[in-house]
Amino acid sequence: MSEKYLMALDQGTTSSRCIIFDRSGNIKALAQKEFEQYYPKPGYVEHNPMEIWSSELSVTMEAMAVMGVKCEDIEAIGITNQRETTILWDKNTGEPVYNAIVWQCRRTAGMIDEIVSAGHSDKIRKITGLVPDAYFSASKIKWILDNVEGARERAEKGDILFGTVDTWLIWKLTKGKVFVTDYTNASRTMLYDIHKLEWSKELLDIFDIPKCILPKVMPSSCIYGYTDESILGGRIAIAAAAGDQQAALFGQCCFEKGDVKNTYGTGSFILMNTGKDPIDSSNGLLTTIAAGLDEKPDYALEGSVFVAGASVQWLRDSMRMLKNAAQSEEYADEVSDSAGVYVVPAFTGMGAPYWNQYARGSIFGITRGCKKEHFIRATLESIAYQSYDVFKAMEEDAGVNITELKVDGGASANNFLMKFQSDITGCTVKRPKCIETTALGAAYLAGLATGYYSDRNEIRKNYNLGREFDPSFSEDKRNELLKGWNRAVKAALLWADDQN
Repeated sequence: MSEKYLMALDQGTTSSRCIIFDRSGNIKALAQKEFEQYYPKPGYVEHNPMEIWSSELSVTMEAMAVMGVKCEDIEAIGITNQRETTILWDKNTGEPVYNAIVWQCRRTAGMIDEIVSAGHSDKIRKITGLVPDAYFSASKIKWILDNVEGARERAEKGDILFGTVDTWLIWKLTKGKVFVTDYTNASRTMLYDIHKLEWSKELLDIFDIPKCILPKVMPSSCIYGYTDESILGGRIAIAAAAGDQQAALFGQCCFEKGDVKNTYGTGSFILMNTGKDPIDSSNGLLTTIAAGLDEKPDYALEGSVFVAGASVQWLRDSMRMLKNAAQSEEYADEVSDSAGVYVVPAFTGMGAPYWNQYARGSIFGITRGCKKEHFIRATLESIAYQSYDVFKAMEEDAGVNITELKVDGGASANNFLMKFQSDITGCTVKRPKCIETTALGAAYLAGLATGYYSDRNEIRKNYNLGREFDPSFSEDKRNELLKGWNRAVKAALLWADDQN
């Protein structure tokens, strides 16, 4: 083949995917495989690191086989991953020390309470841009070191390595030759100084984590190394890594200060590019590093909603109200409103802007007239309401009026949800033709590292608008619906307060 292609390994919370793109950003091959979720105790969420690796390897080989390409036809690999999920493994054997502790896991909530009680909140916020929460990697690392027999001793000897999923995949792809992460993933560990761009000794001491287990931190777009020939049958440059939300921001071509995107995946994540200057949030948002090309990265404001598409999966798998996720749009359109029902899907606590580790899922306003259709519609609406809360906090922190929101992720294909999101925020929602912008962002970053693309302007020309949604709610209707949502959230938070 004369043309070369870019490969994105998109390792998500529920599945591993490989997508191969051409120069114009078109999908040429896609393979996906779900892997098992483990819930050993209430609030605990785990993955098997070897399942993550084997599933990612299998979809990579499948995508290449379907398209009929070999390693020499692939220009570079870009990796994008579920962030914060924590893996510790033996550097000599490659065997995981324990299952991966997933970003959703709440087992370390008590540990975080102790850190807060000890007066470390402001310090953590100032150094990392994050709020103390079990969501991030630091407390998960400490939990493994403290609870797995012999782990701490082995770690202090230098025999244990820590990585977020990008680091694990790069280490496996290179057969242990490369041990790195990128700025974006490092910034989600609650151990990284996002201003000095180095691991924070102060925070490592607070969490009692030896520095020798941590990977080298590099820009999101650069050549980290090459796949070992025994893995895929040849050498391919591994030229990008970025946490999934930062990759999506890049894939949406949000290159300018003030550009905003929302990714509707398992959770919902709104990011605003704030340029070279980090903005300290006073409204419960996070300051984080955006994916970029330089040693001096761009920054972003982020609001994380823990449960978005996962609530539709819950309707499908646990409540058995749906045969497939796409059916939710059909049911929602069958009724004119939710009949006053509000769902607060705080299955794993509430993220931005509330940051309550103990909140749990709640349903309010049920009457005898409530039908399945109302319940499904209310669940979809909850995704938009949660995103609205982040949206307004972002406007206040940045001092701007957001008029345009770019959207992507699996749930963005739901037209009902996108229209309701536009109506409830009062802004235009733009969905690109290719909603696989997380993988696309990783591919673009890899292509820039190798010179496959000359600059961001060349990438910007690839952006194609698929559909635009404009708001039609009156101000009174919007305020009435939001009033009900705010009452529901207060009630859910009261439940959390009463159990402490």
